[in-house]
Amino acid sequence: MNGPYVRDLHHVDETHIPAVGGKGANLGGLSRIEGIRVPAGFCVTTDAFRRIMAEAPSLDDRLDQLSRLEPEDGEAIRALSAQIRRTIEGIVVPDELAGAIVGALAELGEHTACAVRSSATAEDLPTASFAGQQDTYLNVVGPAAVLRHVSRCWASLFTERAVVYRRRNGVDHRTVHMAVVVQQMVFPQSSGILFTADPVTGNRKVATVDAGFGLGEALVSGLVNPDVFRVRDGEVVARTIAVKHRALHALPAGGTREVAIESQQREQPALTDAQAVRLAGIGRRIEAHFGRPQDIEWCLVDGDFRIVQSRPITTLFPIPVRETGDRENHVYVSVGHGQMMTDAMKPLGLSMWRLTAMVPMHEAGGRLFVDVTPRLAAPAGRAGLLDVIGRGDPLTRDALETVLERDDFVPTLPDAAPGGPPVGGEFDPTETDPAVVAELIARSEASVAALERDIRTKSGPALFDFLAEAFEEH
Repeated sequence: MNGPYVRDLHHVDETHIPAVGGKGANLGGLSRIEGIRVPAGFCVTTDAFRRIMAEAPSLDDRLDQLSRLEPEDGEAIRALSAQIRRTIEGIVVPDELAGAIVGALAELGEHTACAVRSSATAEDLPTASFAGQQDTYLNVVGPAAVLRHVSRCWASLFTERAVVYRRRNGVDHRTVHMAVVVQQMVFPQSSGILFTADPVTGNRKVATVDAGFGLGEALVSGLVNPDVFRVRDGEVVARTIAVKHRALHALPAGGTREVAIESQQREQPALTDAQAVRLAGIGRRIEAHFGRPQDIEWCLVDGDFRIVQSRPITTLFPIPVRETGDRENHVYVSVGHGQMMTDAMKPLGLSMWRLTAMVPMHEAGGRLFVDVTPRLAAPAGRAGLLDVIGRGDPLTRDALETVLERDDFVPTLPDAAPGGPPVGGEFDPTETDPAVVAELIARSEASVAALERDIRTKSGPALFDFLAEAFEEH
């Protein structure tokens, strides 16, 4: 099955995004995780898309025009993107390319019902999901229908919403290419979305399961309100069961239709608690594989879960980077917000702050944070910290007090360890000595004079080395 135009899902992974797009690469990675069931299928590669685009030289001029339009120019984008889509859908698929797709389809079964799904190279990425910007077609049956819907997926790279999304994210239309995933269709009793971190609160220890009856497109499109399960540490800690009036079902001859749910089933949960917990466990394994929280689409078929998509959750604020990598709770305070600097810093600014800081600083999202957990753990240190922060920013103090109200999030430690200094950085006051002040001033003046003298002799890399040493000393 593998060639320049098609690749089996089992033969791709996250390193193959340029060839199979974000969705295809992630599905390939999923299929390699032991115990994770992914419907069989193949990818029509970006080489096939480039071959199609080359069949219509007029597309070059239209792409140039498209790149000059502003995102706010909706009418012009709508008209031009529609022209591009019509052109792409009107291109006759070359025999060599059509033969490769039909041959791969034959291995699944020529008349097997399939899902035909877009997989752009700028899609399902760690920094931008591009979710819902291109098209998916469910329950497509037969070679002719599959080829027709592959063409529609290629064309969907230029839907109005996709064009505007790229422009607003600074992505050049010419740098994005479209692969297409063709998978065996699954006909689930229930389906939905699993977030391995709570997308509203950002809590990474709570998984959220949205579930409904029938095909998941009804839930994704907003046709129905889902049941919502919140799972933590192998237990459902909260649930909301919706009244579900409609569902999306597959038709025997192909395509889908909206159906009414029988009255006695409308208030029944789409999953049991045990199934929600099992699904959350599957999500944790997927999260561990990809190394970050995931937004996962799932189907429940005869009691077994099938995973049909996984992408990073891009809306979570990143966790500050720690060298120790421990799994304990930590509370961080933003350095920039304390200084009324709410924008992200540039790398030079981050480096300068960390070089000159009196305490360790941790970076996340282009901002610096101080770990205040040790101070919050000791009652005396906690009181002092809250007082200082409250005078500068009452909202930050309120946030810290809200965290402290959560039982055992920050365990309380004694103020002083036996035979040692108090915990949390507090020290006993000492008698003041006026002579100390004069001595410190004289020492500082001498140090600054030496710095002014020595810095004139440095340049290039030696200057940076000198500054690093000087900062540490001063």
